Amino acid sequence: MKTLTMHNYLVGVVAAEMPASFEPEALKAQAVAARTYTYYKMVNDSNHDNADVCDDCNCCKAYLSSEDLKSRWADKYDFNMEIITSAVTETDGLLVTYERAPILAAFHSSSSGYTEDSENVWQTPLPYLVSVESPEGETCVPNYCSEINVSFDEFKRMVKADYPDAVFEGEPDSWIADVIYSDSGRIISVAVGGAEMTGTNLRRLFGLRSAAVVWTIGESGFMFKATGYGHGVGMSQYGANEFAKQGAVFSDILTYYYKGTEVHSIQTVQSDQNQV
Repeated sequence: MKTLTMHNYLVGVVAAEMPASFEPEALKAQAVAARTYTYYKMVNDSNHDNADVCDDCNCCKAYLSSEDLKSRWADKYDFNMEIITSAVTETDGLLVTYERAPILAAFHSSSSGYTEDSENVWQTPLPYLVSVESPEGETCVPNYCSEINVSFDEFKRMVKADYPDAVFEGEPDSWIADVIYSDSGRIISVAVGGAEMTGTNLRRLFGLRSAAVVWTIGESGFMFKATGYGHGVGMSQYGANEFAKQGAVFSDILTYYYKGTEVHSIQTVQSDQNQV
């Protein structure tokens, strides 16, 4: 376990979560989103004994130490560190709030053209985590569309490992059925071998980059094609970068992706909470 100041922690998070080559306003948006997410977890949902957050991106947010970053960036360490540190420093103490309370500021790498409602991914509706259009695409996102091939035998084995009651009879085109897509184009639910699962579980099961997925059936297996990367909820990092290229400032980016929100200082939030 390591004890860090909020500032130093956020530098490590922003460096781990967003490329230093991104636009300054996108990096600032990332810094505020990361600070807000951390503050929300500290106040509402830590889930860690003797710690506020961890460095597991599947639980909290990724974090890289100075040693990690020196190894990753090599001779660009000083240059990149100055960029990341500036994004954190210039937004010091700012949070994204909904009704004057810090939000669960979820973010993801890239969307499939639209972000996703939190209810469709986590079964928890939050008024500020709703689907919005996002400007990124193939020309600005590496591996925006990705493909994974799964043989029929491997497909059955992988599904039955998690869903032992799944049954695969008849032709493979009948193995995946009852697909429900959200308006954003991501799978909400699907039946695989008769086993009901969420789009999130389908994504996890086959290592797909997103739940915005379609497939074709070949002679020996399935080919899955996914668009975007991540759960799709909240701020799209590549979308934020595109907005920044178009001249948007960090606060505009944040209030666009988190509907009905405002950006306030921690002091303002604490003052409002003390008056309740």
